Amino acid sequence: MSEKAHVPSKSDPSSRSTIVRRVLLSPRWYGRFLRRLDPARSVLLGYLTYVLVGAGLLALPISRRLPDVSLQDQVFVATSAVSTTGLSTVSVSQTYTGFGQLIILVLIQLGGIGYMTMGSFIALSKSRELSNSRSRIGTVVFSLPAEYRVDKFVRSVMKFTLVIEVLGAIGFYAIFRSAGVESPLWSAIFHSVSSFCTAGFSLYDTSFEGYADHIPLNLLVATLSYLGAMGFIVCIDFSRKWRGKVERVTLTTRIILTMTLLMAAASTAALFFTEPSFSDRSPSARGWASFFQAMSAMTTVGFNTVTMSTLSNASVLVLLVLMFVGASPSGTGGGVKCTTISAIGGVMSSTMRGSPRILLAGHAIPLPRIWSAVSTVGFYIVALTAGTWLLELAEPSEFRANLFEAASALGTVGLSLGITSGLSVAGKWIVIALMFLGRVGPVTFSLALFARPIEEEPHETTDLAV
Repeated sequence: MSEKAHVPSKSDPSSRSTIVRRVLLSPRWYGRFLRRLDPARSVLLGYLTYVLVGAGLLALPISRRLPDVSLQDQVFVATSAVSTTGLSTVSVSQTYTGFGQLIILVLIQLGGIGYMTMGSFIALSKSRELSNSRSRIGTVVFSLPAEYRVDKFVRSVMKFTLVIEVLGAIGFYAIFRSAGVESPLWSAIFHSVSSFCTAGFSLYDTSFEGYADHIPLNLLVATLSYLGAMGFIVCIDFSRKWRGKVERVTLTTRIILTMTLLMAAASTAALFFTEPSFSDRSPSARGWASFFQAMSAMTTVGFNTVTMSTLSNASVLVLLVLMFVGASPSGTGGGVKCTTISAIGGVMSSTMRGSPRILLAGHAIPLPRIWSAVSTVGFYIVALTAGTWLLELAEPSEFRANLFEAASALGTVGLSLGITSGLSVAGKWIVIALMFLGRVGPVTFSLALFARPIEEEPHETTDLAV
């Protein structure tokens, strides 16, 4: 008599359906999958996961006040939050419930401190050191100087973020409570995180236009935004110096501070003396408006205290340059980064001097850093050109508005000349792609799609992060 063939039941651990369910329902398989990828692909899929999960949560009935918000708008807002851009096709306060606003805030926080930072922090809570795979990814994401350890850097970032955002929330709470704002505590927490993460999301439809002459709020937003945009490298550098662990801060920090000061001063002066719509204001009001808008574009925080569509072409060009340069490496802002521009400046200076060595502040910059800077600028220009061209085909808006929208999305800035809410379906997808590309980085995105893992050749080290 022949034996009966064994047919595995659905509850049998060896059955195919059970295995599939376990794989799909267990979050560990995805983490293991990401760790096996090369760093660029891991970063790309990590942020894509944030966007998709965030859009799904925003689409839930509990998240929305309005029932007719399209899925595309949910993806737009989720991408904008994860990329810390701040562009939105809908009103945050009118469209989303408190739960929906909390989801947006969590996405901003995750995008601001970074996919790799959060994942590494969770890993460090279970062990003292990071795995080799996480360290490799961290090197790509953080752009750290050679002497920095990723694990110590991650711990410092989490502590610093918590302290600054709590202090910022206290400051906002005092301002909003005295101004009689509804739900001042929630508004304070939301805008503190949004400012430090340079996200530009606001619970007010006109951003901070109603606070244009409120000096304490202007200073608080600027302080939080500069701290986020200049990057964790600068803050940790000074912390190490004050504690006597190092004699001087790194070259990266010195260049970031110098570039930030020069750009802030030059752009503020340009807006102060040349913007026609500021001419009827008092010198003090004109100065604060100029300072705030220059700061907003340079740090890529994206808040505004003036109506952006009223700015002249000359002022728009100033803001475009600031958005292109952007913030600093390992910070919360976007753009090509000021250290990248400084490296390009070093190439130009060496060429004019006829010197074969590329020097910056008396330091020789290794060729791999130079190639990284050149590639970043090149890919950024290609992406900006393509994005603007596509918006010109899809949208009836004037050229300057489309160019500004593309630059704002790619630089994860969030400023707009007023066309975001009226974008067509095609226009929304173009901006979504630009925001995501700006958060991941054009070079990292290209590597994730096309590059094969290669072994790095040994080269001269420097403490410049590009």
